[in-house]
Amino acid sequence: MAVLVGKQAPDFTADAVINGSEFKQVTLSEYKGKKYVVLFFYPLDFTFVCPTELHAFQDKLAEFNAINTEVIGVSVDSKFSHFAWLNTPKAQGGIQGVKYPVVADLNKNITKAYDVEVENVGIAYRGLFLIDKNGVVQHQVINNLPLGRNVDEALRMVKALQYFEKNGEVCPANWNEGSKAMKPTNEGLKEFFNEPAMSR
Repeated sequence: MAVLVGKQAPDFTADAVINGSEFKQVTLSEYKGKKYVVLFFYPLDFTFVCPTELHAFQDKLAEFNAINTEVIGVSVDSKFSHFAWLNTPKAQGGIQGVKYPVVADLNKNITKAYDVEVENVGIAYRGLFLIDKNGVVQHQVINNLPLGRNVDEALRMVKALQYFEKNGEVCPANWNEGSKAMKPTNEGLKEFFNEPAMSR
């Protein structure tokens, strides 16, 4: 499994369904210089853990958008499969109501570029990549097929990255928005550990 952190995110242009009904091509590099991107892969449409994840990202979409972050889903299904799933009600296992782009990677080029293909199966692991405004991958996590992701953690990571970029302070373990960060020095570490626990 390739480590892409610290590297330029592989660019792509691919068909997607946006707003649940509109076919459009999405190019990753179009967001460069403008937005952060949370790019996530899921195995297949019309499966089981997957719809819970896509709805979970939709539930937090306004929060991602409020911090200048685009959410993009990708699977190896066709845009027509995406369209059908997006028009299937949630109560029937569908993802109706999902508005962010859902990209069709039918030729598996994107899945392979991000090295999340399940070998000899032809679908993607649950890969997630946080891409900064310079197009650089700052965070990645890969889950096996049965293990759904924590969308709140993805949101936390965007906020941590933005806090560091703005303040120059690093975010310690379990950092959350409003928590104490630290200067990336020996003195900063000592100061952090000597602060009362309630302020961390």
